[in-house]
Amino acid sequence: MLNYVDYAGPGAVPLVIAHGLFGSARNWNVIAKRLSAGRRVVAVDMRNHGGSFWDDDHSYAALAADLAEVIVALGGQTVVLGHSMGGKAAMVLAVRRPELVAGLVVADIAPVAYSHTQMPMIDAMRAVDLSRITRRAEADAQLAAYIPEAPLRAFLLQSLDLTDGAARWRLNLDALASGMDATIGFPTLTGQYAGPALFVTGGASDYVQPSHHAPISGLFPAATFHSIPNAGHWVHAEAPGAFLATLEDWLP
Repeated sequence: MLNYVDYAGPGAVPLVIAHGLFGSARNWNVIAKRLSAGRRVVAVDMRNHGGSFWDDDHSYAALAADLAEVIVALGGQTVVLGHSMGGKAAMVLAVRRPELVAGLVVADIAPVAYSHTQMPMIDAMRAVDLSRITRRAEADAQLAAYIPEAPLRAFLLQSLDLTDGAARWRLNLDALASGMDATIGFPTLTGQYAGPALFVTGGASDYVQPSHHAPISGLFPAATFHSIPNAGHWVHAEAPGAFLATLEDWLP
């Protein structure tokens, strides 16, 4: 089963959080701690990420099945919050296993195929000579040759493990590379999830376009939309206060 961080909380329906590509459960620590004041919150490491198992299959069917296994272990029904890749996995789960999902929150992603690839990030991480790394700053210096944006490097470096004197990525880069087409794509789904669904987008992000509202509503007829001004794709990290307020107003 997936590795997860459990933030115990009182009453209410639990919340499971599924992170995006190259992320981990701990990326959601601030959000999870705040929300655990009112409910149990479980933040997972998706397969091929963090402390979870590695597997060659990185399809959304597999990712959704992983989430279902966690929810069953937690008691059988939760609200599910997913960002980007995690949002797509959560959408697949909600349509295929609606009995497990008390509510769905999707952060800045739509149930559509995208044209952009994240392979440059994988190529940059693969280019780091891990045998020369003893400190995170040394890895950052190597990554800077490929990724000029310091915040993006900092995000990726959260997945660099420096324990036991040997640097390694907590990401299965080979599986993520071979599964990239599936990750930026989206499977064909039959059926709907008729339960409550909230789609939170960043006002400065281009991931969810007006044209995407139709496919969203087709799969999630009860969907509501909320845009957070000036936030980008990492809406929960760039505008945590507004993101939390939106969730707290909506959560059952």
